[in-house]
Amino acid sequence: MAKQRAPKRGRPSKELAGDVETRILNAAEHLFLGKGFRSSSIDEVAERAPASKPTIYSHFAGKEALFEAVVARAVSALANFDGYVPEGRTIQDKLTNIGTAIVERALQDSIGITRAAIAEAPTFPDLSRHVHESSRDRIAEAVSRVLSEATHLSRNLKGPFSAKRSVPTAQIFMDLILLPMMMRSLLGEESKALSKDVLPFVRERVSFFLAACEKDW
Repeated sequence: MAKQRAPKRGRPSKELAGDVETRILNAAEHLFLGKGFRSSSIDEVAERAPASKPTIYSHFAGKEALFEAVVARAVSALANFDGYVPEGRTIQDKLTNIGTAIVERALQDSIGITRAAIAEAPTFPDLSRHVHESSRDRIAEAVSRVLSEATHLSRNLKGPFSAKRSVPTAQIFMDLILLPMMMRSLLGEESKALSKDVLPFVRERVSFFLAACEKDW
């Protein structure tokens, strides 16, 4: 029986052509999430991408820089709410809509990379904190736009949702809705149970949030 030739690592086929940096990041993310940072190698990234090692090193200084880039990309995707318009007629409806979208996106797309960042905290002491703070701050900007809009519509510019206070208020809102669900997922709770709880959980937290702001609202 004739031996099969190993595929040559040359130029990628048309199906694999495209942004080489994206291919490298995709390959690295797959390996880091599947095997862990320490057990993955640049050789494996090169084979999976496919891309030569010199090409990888022309984009990233090493495996550590590649891991940081994978995490940064995941945070950016999680926090990208540009152009997002929450549905609903009331502030409660809109906050419930965007809150549900935030939690569902986090549970679906960022749990793996969050686990990886936590596991590598001794190697990257600032990375886990960056994952939390960066995603929290960037998503809070999207929530603050909803709060600012609601403030404008209600003509209550002195409340907690005023332009000056909307981002800190949005950060409090984020802590209320996102952290508990993330912790449940990180501790191993089944995704089906979490998915079923998202909407009622967010709705309850939105009601609590607005009640806490009631004096100013």
